[in-house]
Amino acid sequence: MKTPPTGTPATLDAATLHHLTTPTGAAPRLIDVRTPGEFAAAHIPGSYNVPLDVLREHRDELRAHLDEQVVLVCRSGQRATTAEQALAAAGLPGLRVLDGGITAWQAAGNPVRAGKQRWDLERQARLVAGGIVLTSILTSVVYPPAKWVAAFIGAGLSFAALSNTCTMGMLLARLPYNRSPQTDLDGVVAALAGPRP
Repeated sequence: MKTPPTGTPATLDAATLHHLTTPTGAAPRLIDVRTPGEFAAAHIPGSYNVPLDVLREHRDELRAHLDEQVVLVCRSGQRATTAEQALAAAGLPGLRVLDGGITAWQAAGNPVRAGKQRWDLERQARLVAGGIVLTSILTSVVYPPAKWVAAFIGAGLSFAALSNTCTMGMLLARLPYNRSPQTDLDGVVAALAGPRP
């Protein structure tokens, strides 16, 4: 486990987490904060899907079911870091984030449970932002004020990078394509309270 600078979460690399998830390890509870669509496409065996928006909205209710070692997982570590901050603010200590997310886990050749492939949220956000910019620039040829739409998207992307947030990604996560019936609080709590997968 890496010792984090002040204000950043503790991280765990893929090799260490893989060792902990073997039958001889002290397996932590793995909470995957990606969308249900991303989770269904590929996830670490034994992990629970608690989408970031559900986790942030119901962090106090979820805290009662997360009183043991917890490792937070997302695609690259960004959303898991946001989840760690939300749970730490609710009083849950000892949280760790998988360094590099499931991307690093897969790159290390560790096992995943794969399903129907879908685009991850970050790829969807890039497609939407790029499509809006391209359309507004092409439209500005006949209607010059349309260029300001591209400027607005550029400013939003700059803000997203500086603040380490993504409003477009949060909005895309709410689309039916990225959700499933398990994203409600009752389904999440039932999964956490039940036997481990």
